[in-house]
Amino acid sequence: MQARFREPPTMSVSDSFDFDHIIDRSVQPSEKWGRYAGRDVLPLWVADMDFAAPPVVIDALQRRIAHGVFGYTEAWPSLVEAVVEGLQREHAWTIEPDWLVWLPGVVSGFNLACAIAGEVGDGVVTATPVYPPFLSAPANTGRVLQRCELVLRAGRWQWDWEALERAVDARSRLLLLCSPHNPVGRVFDADELRELADFAARHDLLICADEIHCGLVLDAERAHRPIAALDEAVARRTITLMAPSKTWNIPALYCAFAVIPDAALRRRYRGAMRGLIPQVNVLGMVATEAAYRDGGPWRAALLDYLRGNRERVMAAVGAMPGLATTRPEATYLSWIDCREMMAQRQVEDPAAFFEAAGVGLSDGRFFGAPGWLRLNFGCPRATLDEALRRMAQALAH
Repeated sequence: MQARFREPPTMSVSDSFDFDHIIDRSVQPSEKWGRYAGRDVLPLWVADMDFAAPPVVIDALQRRIAHGVFGYTEAWPSLVEAVVEGLQREHAWTIEPDWLVWLPGVVSGFNLACAIAGEVGDGVVTATPVYPPFLSAPANTGRVLQRCELVLRAGRWQWDWEALERAVDARSRLLLLCSPHNPVGRVFDADELRELADFAARHDLLICADEIHCGLVLDAERAHRPIAALDEAVARRTITLMAPSKTWNIPALYCAFAVIPDAALRRRYRGAMRGLIPQVNVLGMVATEAAYRDGGPWRAALLDYLRGNRERVMAAVGAMPGLATTRPEATYLSWIDCREMMAQRQVEDPAAFFEAAGVGLSDGRFFGAPGWLRLNFGCPRATLDEALRRMAQALAH
């Protein structure tokens, strides 16, 4: 079996990829495009991209499907090897294979972290705005959400360290971290990660780091650093969650993993999974190996394309009256401040305002920030340019 999944990719490093090609997603069921079925609304909301998966991933899936048998399957050696090598190559993080815990998704992963953090009534600390499931996960297991606000200073989102200290109390048990950050697009600097690690140690907090966007750093001068890679002491209190789903656009294949260096913590985590978390989809695991082993050229081309899209968004939104945004350092998401426009136009619901103009965006209320919108620019340029044109036109009237 091991050799079967290590066949060479059919495309070479020099092959190009056509991200301008528009694929009609309306002909297949999808959450992103299904929301506006039958309406002339361009969906730039939920965080999946409108690009085909990498050819090496599609080829690997086709080979596995041709085998014809889809029995229960555990992670195999070459899959584990591809992930271990990928984390070393991309993030200079050396992990042991037995640190890996396979999951069907990152959201399941941080809900499990809440479940093993202390007892019912204990606190989970996070910073807003943030990916909406962060805000609901604590209550799912009877924990209490404790939140502070990120602050915008000099065009860059920052931690408010005093507010973070005020957010915790004697019942705080878990720091839920989104890194790189969704929706503000920050790649946290080494000194910020160190400050967060020291904060967790000072308050004896478990850290659960959702690092699903770690492969989507757009700024060449920045690099994602897993917080658990700071040192052994930080690693012992950290659950790191990663997946190929965002970087290689395969979210519905449902394959993710936790990296848990501490054996006792890993046993607790696995214990919480029993009877609740299903085995990972075998096709998701096939895709994961292909992505980490052979998906580098496609990812490099994708990042170049996303950088161009980012600049289009920055220029267009910068020219729209009443809107403001910051340049995301990672992800394919733009976080847009609509509060001035709302005041000028007496608009109560900016998401509904732009939806009426034919653009579907994510409402900031669900991220803990009313008056903001999240725009997904992971799409062909023709789609993005038309969406930005519609937004500008709506604001011109």
